[in-house]
Amino acid sequence: MSRNTAIARIHAPARSAMQSGKAKGGGWMLTFAPAEARKLDPLTGWFGSGDTQSQLRLSFSSREAAEAFARANGIVYEVEDAPAVRHEMKPKSYAENFRYGRAENWTH
Repeated sequence: MSRNTAIARIHAPARSAMQSGKAKGGGWMLTFAPAEARKLDPLTGWFGSGDTQSQLRLSFSSREAAEAFARANGIVYEVEDAPAVRHEMKPKSYAENFRYGRAENWTH
């Protein structure tokens, strides 16, 4: 049986909205689900908990490496498959708007 009570999630993180390229893609992450609810601190008014494991995020180069780490350390985990890759966009040029024999209307 596992020594941890929280279930870990192995997933491929989504790219940020500012990242349009393909660099730094293909990595996998192991994150833990919160083991306890967050509570309001009456003195400061901030939310907090004693669960430090939910703050932990481990990065791996492959799914197999993340699964091997979880098995070696007795961590109960579930794997989320990587999101489907979109097809490549065909690059267009500004001159396409004025091409002779164009089937669709000019949009701007």
